[in-house]
Amino acid sequence: MSDKNFKGIVAFGIAVTVVLSGVCLYIEPLCTVICLVLGTAVICAFICFTKSRYNKLNELNNYLSLVCAGNFDLDIADNTEGELSILKNNLYKVIVLLRSQNELLKKDKVYLADSLADISHQLKTPLTSMMVMTDLLKNESNADKKKEFIEIMENQLDKMKWLITNLLKLSKLDAGTVDFKYEEFSVKNSLEQSIKPFLLAMDLKGISYVDCAEDFTVNGDSKWTAEAFENIIKNCIEHTDNGGELVISTENTNLYDSVIIRDNGCGIAKEDLPHIFERFYHGKNSSSDSVGIGLALSKAVFERENGKITVTSEIGKGSQFEIKFYKAIV
Repeated sequence: MSDKNFKGIVAFGIAVTVVLSGVCLYIEPLCTVICLVLGTAVICAFICFTKSRYNKLNELNNYLSLVCAGNFDLDIADNTEGELSILKNNLYKVIVLLRSQNELLKKDKVYLADSLADISHQLKTPLTSMMVMTDLLKNESNADKKKEFIEIMENQLDKMKWLITNLLKLSKLDAGTVDFKYEEFSVKNSLEQSIKPFLLAMDLKGISYVDCAEDFTVNGDSKWTAEAFENIIKNCIEHTDNGGELVISTENTNLYDSVIIRDNGCGIAKEDLPHIFERFYHGKNSSSDSVGIGLALSKAVFERENGKITVTSEIGKGSQFEIKFYKAIV
């Protein structure tokens, strides 16, 4: 109650009461008494109201201090009506929101650190291999051995190039800096472009290709979509044994059109299914050359096109990827 404005108002009220009481004394003594009583009552009421308001502000300040100290378990259901109670609740909401954002930032930092560790590990393996090959080449006189070492180095360089390229693409998708050219395109043509790079590998492994896909159009980026399909097809081929089968079909419903890519390979373990689209995740049946970003990239692309990718699988019987392109977004 040491506020100067408060003291000034009380002093002004007392002065007005005294002056009016003095004026009333010349008119009627009874008026003087009434004026003093009313003036004193108003001043006392003002003092009590202001004191109560200051107490509530002090409680609000203590409340805010506790929340800022990390005590988020405060009871906000005991608030009464009034502007200070509304302010209290709004302050609590803002602070909880800030706390949530802070926790998200911490998670992002942990995620970034883990991603950098994974990237470092993925690059370290081919780099180490090439360093060893370089040392061996220095002292190798056999032409056949040199050719073998050079082929190994070329394979490792190709792996690094693919890894770095896809990591950059995935980072751009995460940052939202990819300029998607949204236009109507034929899914059938996109699938045909996606399967072409693997026809020779499929022929060498004796994997038969069954095309049951019917054409429909999608609003998205045809190049990115084709690349997303490529990553899924690549995954299926890598996990299909010699003499296996790859089937691509489509399905049409009132809600969506979907592409189904199915193989009869080794399948995906049940415990790996929830994590199959996480970057750098390696399941039990992952190939030694897999780095775990192809499916993550595909998922990011389809989500940008308001699509959804799911997978079902059974060990020893194969896997099925379904990409749903919804006809309307609510």
